[in-house]
Amino acid sequence: MVQSSRFLRACQGLPVDRIPVWLMRQAGRYLPEYRKVREQVSFLTLCKTPSLAVEVTLQPVQRLGVDAAILFSDILLLLEPMGIEVSFEENGGPRLDPTIAGKGDVEALPVPDPEDQLGFVLEAIRQLRATLGGETALIGFSGAPFTLATYLIEGGSSRDFAKTKGLMYQEPRTFHRLMAHLARSVLLYLEAQVRAGVQALQLFDTWAVVLSPQDYREYVLPHMQELLESLRACQVPTIHFSLGTSTLLDSMAKLGAQVLSLDWKIDIGEAREKLGSKQPVQGNLDPMALFKPAEDLCRTVSRMLEQGSRWPGYIFNLGHGIHPKTPVENVVRLVETVRTFPVPAAKGTDG
Repeated sequence: MVQSSRFLRACQGLPVDRIPVWLMRQAGRYLPEYRKVREQVSFLTLCKTPSLAVEVTLQPVQRLGVDAAILFSDILLLLEPMGIEVSFEENGGPRLDPTIAGKGDVEALPVPDPEDQLGFVLEAIRQLRATLGGETALIGFSGAPFTLATYLIEGGSSRDFAKTKGLMYQEPRTFHRLMAHLARSVLLYLEAQVRAGVQALQLFDTWAVVLSPQDYREYVLPHMQELLESLRACQVPTIHFSLGTSTLLDSMAKLGAQVLSLDWKIDIGEAREKLGSKQPVQGNLDPMALFKPAEDLCRTVSRMLEQGSRWPGYIFNLGHGIHPKTPVENVVRLVETVRTFPVPAAKGTDG
């Protein structure tokens, strides 16, 4: 089905009148209006209050004019209905308790019922779809099974992921059972988001970067392929984001995601050449480039646009989330540069 949204058209590899743009973590602390909301409530309260989640989701759409809104939430919310206590420290990152250490812990994990236990997320989606116009797509998301597994095993962030790799190497059957459990939970969660009204789905596998290509193929790739194949029935585009895409590009191409979202450690033109003209891609400006002087930033963005848009199926984004201290005027300038970039070969539409 041909879509009217340029973002959704690009996800399908169709020509667009201009390159669509949205930014990971586009609703966040760099925006003064977001900071004003956060002064009043905790992060978890913000995520779990539909009216507030809707408000901050719409803030970058209204200020920047991006082509897609991404639901304001957090990947770790899916773990709470599994009996995991999740807390966020201002400077220390997330903390999870209890952690997963072996077979018995995995077997004790329930599969959440998203309609019953994560209804606040679905209500925010319904409100957003009632508010957004047809040209602005709504993206839902989840953490990918491996990244969720690292948080469950490590109890938070990690420098070396020693506990995760220890379980993976020493109890591979247990690790695969955990991955299968998380893949099932993610599938049900994303299916519920689609029923509520999201028009595309992004899977965040941030910590896949810690794996060697061989370990990724053995411990992660089969579960991701099965998950993405199951998501095809939802009939919405799937986007896969991972750090370390330059080292895992061959495996990324085999995932089955409709769009591959790349980090900044690979040249976008090189990635498009390797992946081929029929693979839609998203990315991949280094978020720290947003601290460049105005002229340097515009040149960098224009260069990326020239390389990325050589074929249809290109969505401009960052290679990770916006840094909280990013000057908001630079984000405005970035989006305007993308919006005014000429795409001669993409003018007009096809049926």
